[in-house]
Amino acid sequence: MQDTELEKFDEIMRMEEKYHFQVYDRVPIALVRGEGTKVYDTEGNEYLDMLGGIAVNALGHGHPKVVEAIKRQSDRLIHCSNIYYIEPQVRLAKLLVEGCDLDRVFFCNSGTEAVEGAIKLARKWGNKKGKGGRVISMEGSFHGRTLVSLMATGQEKYKKDLYPLPEGFKVVPFNDIDAIAEAVDDDTCAVLVEPVQGEGGIVPADRGYLEGLRKLCDKEGILLIFDEIQCGMGRLGYLFAYQAYDVVPDIITIAKGLGAGFPIGAILARDEVSSAFEPGDHGTTFGGNPLATATGAAVVSTISDEKFLRRIREHGIHFRMKIRSALEGVDVVDHVRGEGLMVGVVLRKSGKEVVSRMLDQGILSNCTADTVIRFLPPLNVRVEEMDRTVEVLARCIREVYPDG
Repeated sequence: MQDTELEKFDEIMRMEEKYHFQVYDRVPIALVRGEGTKVYDTEGNEYLDMLGGIAVNALGHGHPKVVEAIKRQSDRLIHCSNIYYIEPQVRLAKLLVEGCDLDRVFFCNSGTEAVEGAIKLARKWGNKKGKGGRVISMEGSFHGRTLVSLMATGQEKYKKDLYPLPEGFKVVPFNDIDAIAEAVDDDTCAVLVEPVQGEGGIVPADRGYLEGLRKLCDKEGILLIFDEIQCGMGRLGYLFAYQAYDVVPDIITIAKGLGAGFPIGAILARDEVSSAFEPGDHGTTFGGNPLATATGAAVVSTISDEKFLRRIREHGIHFRMKIRSALEGVDVVDHVRGEGLMVGVVLRKSGKEVVSRMLDQGILSNCTADTVIRFLPPLNVRVEEMDRTVEVLARCIREVYPDG
């Protein structure tokens, strides 16, 4: 390692501390390059990226189809207003609609924008139906960082010192259909749920729970919204997460993997619901621009291949079974859970030091909900890379907790 490389990282760190909002608890490396499932820091160290930008880098780093789409569209047209028709936008809309049971798409820039738009649409629909605008969401959920999406988020730590917050939300226990039934009233317009909670600790919904929500929403005449921002776009081995459960919602929010690294989000809805928005009711400056949607089209056309999706399901099973086998009998490990390539290793103690040790040994992961080591690798991760991750994980857990 050359002195200039050390100075370069030190300079980056000093400048960040001086100029940037201090809102991130950063890991002490600066990533400068990526290729496939691997990334490299300023000192030339190589890491296996088993976090995938927190489910964003769905096709890893530098995927040729994504890079080519960005280059080609950049040469043609980067941005134009939604005042005009946009060819890549309608191409991506067609790919998404033809890949699911919903009818229309609205494009935005991020997951939190998609959630805000979905709530706005649900309230508009509800008011037209003579209902109120209350949205029921779940404990342990995470729906974004803006004030409205934070109110739907079922984790109080994100709301500290932000009051007064917007009204019209009720948070109930996750995977508890009776709690939902008790919370629904005449003011309710929608139920908002993640099929698999991400930030909450990789907690899958029970199939019967989602089926019960669909029946309850139909009975009460309210909308069912699936937040698939982290668990959608191939993450569970299906293009959309709802397809893993055979429960069709009225609205879906997606983002993260949709652009495989390029910022883009979207709301999908049934015709009858989307028509609650009339011209002028909603819009965006940057959302759905030519560069974002051309990138998204390259991503969706790649991950929607059935062989690719089946391999994700198979790899997810292999990964979880391999982890369970390697950690059998280790007392500090409570259990392993997840769906597809969305995997959580639940410890009985904090997982932060384990994640730090894994970083030192060249594996990127993170700890969520304090005790859950989370893996969200690129969807094209190889078996040998998962196996290497398991070896490092098992070794690091035993180093941090030698007594089991």
